[in-house]
Amino acid sequence: MAMDEYLWMVILGFIIAFILAFSVGANDVANSFGTAVGSGVVTLRQACILASIFETTGSVLLGAKVGETIRKGIIDVNLYNETVETLMAGEVSAMVGSAVWQLIASFLRLPISGTHCIVGSTIGFSLVAIGTKGVQWMELVKIVASWFISPLLSGFMSGLLFVLIRIFILKRKTLFPMASGHSQYSMLLP
Repeated sequence: MAMDEYLWMVILGFIIAFILAFSVGANDVANSFGTAVGSGVVTLRQACILASIFETTGSVLLGAKVGETIRKGIIDVNLYNETVETLMAGEVSAMVGSAVWQLIASFLRLPISGTHCIVGSTIGFSLVAIGTKGVQWMELVKIVASWFISPLLSGFMSGLLFVLIRIFILKRKTLFPMASGHSQYSMLLP
């Protein structure tokens, strides 16, 4: 396969990847900062600045493992050894599908997952290209299980943190020893 022949697909993929990154960022920021902006805790400008910093940091520091799972864990790329151009076209198609759906969902204010979008679109292209043998079903089961386990663990941790805050902060008679006048620092108070 001559690489020059498929250079247009690489360039197109780069452009679509940029659009996909924009749509993922827009959706993630809306999910992450929607309540904070809506309640007035941070302004829209502050949310955009914070999101730019932390979304980029998170993707740089933690995105490689997710990218590896998307690239190798969902479909069996070895089945495309003889038809690499099909794999390239399929991945570009998956990015287009994911980007379009995430942009539509963002405009419709739907809280969706970018990960679900790219996983679903990757599976979709593989099913069309080579059928069910191309999907690594056990890896997919692990991914789907994490979609249910993650919110459950997050809810548990949130509840536990709230109980600790309520016990050790909200239900205390005095929050600071200095405030009660019964501490070694009481002589410093006027």
